[in-house]
Amino acid sequence: MRVLLVEDDEMIGRSLKQALEGAGWSADWVRDGELAQSALGDGGYTCVLLDLGLPRQDGTEVLRRARERGDATPVLVLTARDGLDDRIHSLDLGADDYLLKPFEFRELLARMRAVVRRRDGAAHSLIGGSTLQLDLTTREVLVDGAREALTAREFALLHALLERPGAILSREQLENRIYGWGEEVTSNAIDVLIHGMRRKLGADSIRNVRGLGWRVAA
Repeated sequence: MRVLLVEDDEMIGRSLKQALEGAGWSADWVRDGELAQSALGDGGYTCVLLDLGLPRQDGTEVLRRARERGDATPVLVLTARDGLDDRIHSLDLGADDYLLKPFEFRELLARMRAVVRRRDGAAHSLIGGSTLQLDLTTREVLVDGAREALTAREFALLHALLERPGAILSREQLENRIYGWGEEVTSNAIDVLIHGMRRKLGADSIRNVRGLGWRVAA
């Protein structure tokens, strides 16, 4: 899954990007508010990690504009601003959660999972239907109750499909959800990924709609 990291501090940004990628996320990192606006306009993010004290455009303005144009991507604010008014203002603007620096990376991951679950309308870690479910905590898929391990890209692809059961997602939409900036994507990468997942989960787990894309059953 792709996360947009908006952080102007070089040391914090680099270490967070490495840690996120080590945890299986595809992380795009920008260092100012205007670049954050541009990246959000391209879409495809599962969540946003947003610092408030940014050059060129403050994080609160990034958040305000995103919500005004109807962007519902979960936003987790990461900041050293510890005043109550700052926290209330960010939440009132549409932030999904607020985490003060410094923080433990494990807590950040847990909060990221929580905001994604809320966005998916799930009170617990499982999303999907009765036969095919995705565990957001363990990053495993359950097929008729039996658990199977997934790679990071398999997890991202299945999460994108299970967010909208029955909806057809195009190749471009799936690529945007799986791959970050600078990652080389071959023309048949999605086909190869889905072929491997069908062998693991069953031939009918992910269905192709010729000329349009792929979907999972509603």
